[in-house]
Amino acid sequence: MADMQQAAVAERAGRPNGQEKVSREELIRLLNEDLCREYQAVISYVVYSQVLKGPQYMNIAEELETHAKEELDHAITIAKQIDYLGGKPAVTPKPVRTSDDPREMLRFDLENENETVRNYRERVRQCEALGEFAMAEHIRKILVDEQEHQIDLATALGVDVIEVTRPEERA
Repeated sequence: MADMQQAAVAERAGRPNGQEKVSREELIRLLNEDLCREYQAVISYVVYSQVLKGPQYMNIAEELETHAKEELDHAITIAKQIDYLGGKPAVTPKPVRTSDDPREMLRFDLENENETVRNYRERVRQCEALGEFAMAEHIRKILVDEQEHQIDLATALGVDVIEVTRPEERA
């Protein structure tokens, strides 16, 4: 079963047979995508924390402010790793989705966190395959925060975090 799950993750990532090894140049490219997603998260959390209205959203709005600060820290960490590898950190965020519906905004955030968690899990494996163990540890620390964000958002939406990740991602 685990082999099928690994194959599914690898297929989604465009690598056959569970290969995690990428070149340093490919890792730089992937980390820059992650960096753009961190920029997106900072912007999303800043905006969403201010526009969520109503007593039912007061606690989550405060939590989103904290998330914004954590995402900025993640962006700095990822930019340092890109620089260490000899790359240039990206400067453009991924597009930020907004809505007048607070639940929809939280769903957008949860979808983004799900993607981020998937990518960072893979990034850890890729770093280790390249022998970049310290970099893998930096990304693991980010992954802990991202999974907490995922749980916070799922809780705010009243969904189980297990429901929002696919089985192959929970392995």
